Amino acid sequence: MSVVSNLADAWGFLSSNFDQFIRLLRQHLELVLISEGLAIAIALPMGVIALRNERAKGIILGIGNVAQTIPPLAVIALVFPFLGLGFKPSVVALFIYALLPILTNTIAGLDDIEPEVIEAARGMGMTEREILRKVRFPLAVPVIFAGIRTSVILNVGTAYLAFFIGAGGLGVWVISGINLFQIDQMLAGAIPGAILAITLDSIFGLIERRLGKTSSIDALPS
Repeated sequence: MSVVSNLADAWGFLSSNFDQFIRLLRQHLELVLISEGLAIAIALPMGVIALRNERAKGIILGIGNVAQTIPPLAVIALVFPFLGLGFKPSVVALFIYALLPILTNTIAGLDDIEPEVIEAARGMGMTEREILRKVRFPLAVPVIFAGIRTSVILNVGTAYLAFFIGAGGLGVWVISGINLFQIDQMLAGAIPGAILAITLDSIFGLIERRLGKTSSIDALPS
């Protein structure tokens, strides 16, 4: 079968099961956004701690690197006795995978500020807390958001594995389609996931540009 024919069949399957598609897409989006929000909320404070303490930086990055090497299904197996099957363990697994790119970029972004800029801010009488809030974070926006965008794209793909523990998402169609050799069903789940990843990346890129334009200029001490 040609590519055009496969795409037409996928569209036909999606159209015929549109209500289910909306439900699966909503589940997929919830898994990604909740885990991503948790990762951002944890990674930013941990990045600040690492900035202020070299020993803590080594420990935090070490834990993050180890966590990233554990397969999502293994994480699910580890949390299953405590959280059971379904949505919660999937969010935990996705959160762990989302954490490292944001954490490493946050540390790099906050730490990689020109020393002259920091000294100028101190010369203006800024405290370390003010420097962090008014200088480091604004200038680190592009680097931090690069980590967030990478993390989002990884999570959209990893969220397909939520199917295996009953958390739903587009993986229901993709993995079932593979098992049943139904190309139309598989593509009907895979293509929207790719579009979702591109869309979320574009949205975060737009937020990054808007924040970068307004904050980076204001952050430079005059």
